[in-house]
Amino acid sequence: MGAQIEPIETMAAELHRLPGVGQKTAMRFAYFIAQMPLEDVRSLSVALWEGRKAIRFCNVCGNYAAGDLCSVCADPSRHNGQICVVRDPRDVAALERTHEYAGLYHVLHGTLSPMEGVGPDDIHIKELMSRLSAEQVSEVILATNPDVEGEATASYIARLLRPMNIRCTRIAHGVPVGGDLEYTDEVTLLKALEGRREI
Repeated sequence: MGAQIEPIETMAAELHRLPGVGQKTAMRFAYFIAQMPLEDVRSLSVALWEGRKAIRFCNVCGNYAAGDLCSVCADPSRHNGQICVVRDPRDVAALERTHEYAGLYHVLHGTLSPMEGVGPDDIHIKELMSRLSAEQVSEVILATNPDVEGEATASYIARLLRPMNIRCTRIAHGVPVGGDLEYTDEVTLLKALEGRREI
């Protein structure tokens, strides 16, 4: 980058730290910002700074919130006895986009990973168990990712729930809508067969 101007290089280096932003994209963003009016740049930076300062974790579920409670926990109509357990707040956002789930959430902020030294005390499993003891819960939906860590986490939580007489379900995994069986890997096909249901 020897021919680049130092402030543009600095902006590009910071933008490159964002997930999914490669070096070329970061440089393109930096050049775009360099030609923006100063007031627009100030508005952008203030929005990022103020937004980040205002974000906290919900006192109940661990989702992102602007106050003590996230919008889901603050909504009395969502208290229907269901708690959907997810890895992080992005998963809450993904499930909310379906406009189908009407219960509450619990965000673990990670998954079990013995290889990386992440055990049950490193994620919010204790907080989940406390909620289950204190709240009227009829079903826990385990919606962790279908990878090794997500499956291990779901199995661990399911074992903890067995003596509690709470229905424990796991989201289905399998062939994506619009996918071709011919190009689907064996593990995904196996999960699709295991999760089959009557129609």
